[in-house]
Amino acid sequence: MKKLISLTTLTVCGFAFEFDLKPIKVSENSYYFEGKKEYFSPSNGGDISNSAFIITKDSVILIDTGSTVEYAKQLKEKIKTITNKPIKYVINTHHHPDHFLGNYVFKNVNIYGTTYTLNEIKSHGELYVSNMANLIEDTAYTTKSLSPNKVLKEGTLKLNNYELEVYLYDGHTKSDVVIFDKNTKTLYTSDLIFNQRALATPHADLQKWIKTLEKLKKFDFKTLVPGHGAVAYSKNVIDENINYLTFLDNRLKNSVEEGLDTFEILSLDVPNEFKNYSLFTQEYERSIINLYPSYEKKF
Repeated sequence: MKKLISLTTLTVCGFAFEFDLKPIKVSENSYYFEGKKEYFSPSNGGDISNSAFIITKDSVILIDTGSTVEYAKQLKEKIKTITNKPIKYVINTHHHPDHFLGNYVFKNVNIYGTTYTLNEIKSHGELYVSNMANLIEDTAYTTKSLSPNKVLKEGTLKLNNYELEVYLYDGHTKSDVVIFDKNTKTLYTSDLIFNQRALATPHADLQKWIKTLEKLKKFDFKTLVPGHGAVAYSKNVIDENINYLTFLDNRLKNSVEEGLDTFEILSLDVPNEFKNYSLFTQEYERSIINLYPSYEKKF
């Protein structure tokens, strides 16, 4: 009943959450929108992750579409304040809902995603929509799931004569896309990197993630655009993520060896360097609770 009333209000009164999106310049032809370092809530409308766009000679390439259709609509309008070139291409970096649930706004353009991401969205997209509506309420009620219509493969991706290097990794999920723009030396890592925000691990393989981050350190980038948090200009942010994942991996393995339960693990002290991350308490607890059973089986 609550959802029905809210949806009626949304439709009749024309309610729309105001995201107040601000495009932040990354390079001479690219920008990003920085999401809030918060968890999903009605007060932020699900705006918790980053989206980015690259302006080419006659089009725009959008990287990730956000958590809702309403967010994507406002993002599209904000991009128009920077350029009048049309958004012709969308890239979904992975299947988590804060990165693809705005796809429907771009249903008439080419949306790229890996085969794994495409299948995950086809199989579970409507469930993600339902979960998002439970988390943020009104802002999600016009959202529809739409899977990519183009398969993204590793290698050089030429979009209207603009070339991007696509790398397929895993760790955060089973299929994480990294995009390197050699033209501007900008590295788009999506959720393989969180900057000063605790890492989310619902579908993570920590050891694979660490190996992937070691590979990212080999890129000669000027700017790194993460999935959450501000852009970075050095490899320090990669090391910070490696340090946290290594700590978490060791904490879980050592706890198995010592025969601890989750409550005992959560009572152990944590290095101060991690405690200042946004959402640390929530994400750390979630990681321990979600990942510990698999570590008990593995070790």
